[in-house]
Amino acid sequence: MELSENGFNFIKNKEGCILYSYDDFDKSNPKKFITEGMVVVGTLTIGYGHTGSDVKKGMKISLDAAERLFRQDLKKFEKAVNNVVKIPLNQNQFDALVSFTFNCGKENLETLVKGRNTDIIAEKILLYNKSRGTVLKGLINRRKAERELFIS
Repeated sequence: MELSENGFNFIKNKEGCILYSYDDFDKSNPKKFITEGMVVVGTLTIGYGHTGSDVKKGMKISLDAAERLFRQDLKKFEKAVNNVVKIPLNQNQFDALVSFTFNCGKENLETLVKGRNTDIIAEKILLYNKSRGTVLKGLINRRKAERELFIS
C-alpha cells in the first residue's frame, strides 16, 4: 500500500515544518535554533520531523528541501508498515500506522502490531505517549488523532 493524500496531509500537519535544526525535546515555541556548542537532549531534527546523520547543528534548509526530505522519509515508513504488518488494513489504518511509525519508529510498530488484530492495535496505540519516559501532551494528542484515523 501507499500513503493516501489524506495520510500525507495528516502527517505533515502533525509534524509541522521548521526550516532549521532543532532539538525535538525542546518544548519552547518557537523551537530554539541549535548551533555548535549547544546541547541536544532529544534528537536533532529539521523540516517535517526529519532526523538522521545528515542533520547538523546550525543547519538551515529551504521549504523545497524540507518537502523532498519528507517525501523520502515517508517512503521508508510506508515500506516498514508494508513489511511489518501481516493483517489486512484499510487505507485509513495504513495511513495511521505510517504516521505512528514516522513518529515512533519501526521497532515500536513491531511491538504495537505483533500478534494483534485491528481492535487491539486501536486500543494499544494510545499507550505510546512518552518520550524518554515522560508523558507528553503532544504525544497524547497525536496518538488520539492516529487512533481516530485508524478506526474511521
